[in-house]
Amino acid sequence: MLELQGLTRRFGAVTAVDAVTLSVPAGQMVGVIGRSGAGKSTLLRMINRLTDPTEGRVLQHGRDVTALRGAELRRWRTDCAMIFQQFNLVPRLDVLTNVLVGRLNHLPGWRALLRLWPEADRAVALSALDQFDMARLAAQSAGSLSGGQQQRVAIARALVQEPSIILADEPVASLDPRNARLVMDALQDINRRYGITVLVNIHSLDLARAYCGRLVGLAAGGLVFDGPPEALTDAAARQLYGLEAAEAVGTAAPRVPVIA
Repeated sequence: MLELQGLTRRFGAVTAVDAVTLSVPAGQMVGVIGRSGAGKSTLLRMINRLTDPTEGRVLQHGRDVTALRGAELRRWRTDCAMIFQQFNLVPRLDVLTNVLVGRLNHLPGWRALLRLWPEADRAVALSALDQFDMARLAAQSAGSLSGGQQQRVAIARALVQEPSIILADEPVASLDPRNARLVMDALQDINRRYGITVLVNIHSLDLARAYCGRLVGLAAGGLVFDGPPEALTDAAARQLYGLEAAEAVGTAAPRVPVIA
């Protein structure tokens, strides 16, 4: 169980996240929705501890994540993997090496420093790539891939960390509709196949409704909706998104098979 207790983050006079209290049972796929600037990214970054809260706590199975330091904090970031909008891959490195970076915290210090990957870790990385139809591109430089392919590599990198939670921060924001579907298919497959908890910030309400069994809506940093997709009416969504409603609410494109 992941618990947020009164989680708050202020930047000077601006409150980005305002006293959010939330419980997420293990194995859920949760869509965090809301307009740009609602506090979605800050919320996920506080869970992963990339940003420290001003007030409140993050608990995982009763353990206070906000109190972790040093090696314990590094282990938490391994267990709570992040996927970013801009992929955060090393373009000049090949795809396989980018995925293997997710294994660094599983290696002895000297191996991690020299990046001497055991064959077992290479097999794990190739298996993760194969799940997303990317294994045949393992030797190709990451920078030569399309945006959708790079994001699937980033998801494979997160998967090989062997996390219990994956936080995806606007993972489809820079992708066309077809590639957005491929990436959301990959996240949903991880959630269903391995029971990994997935929290995904997503601006498209259409995609959130199609893929997430629970939606959490933020407005001005505060929690204003928490429930199943069918409970969020179009009228409520327009109230949540304000002037961005026309962009966020639309008709979902059909799913497409995973091909290169």
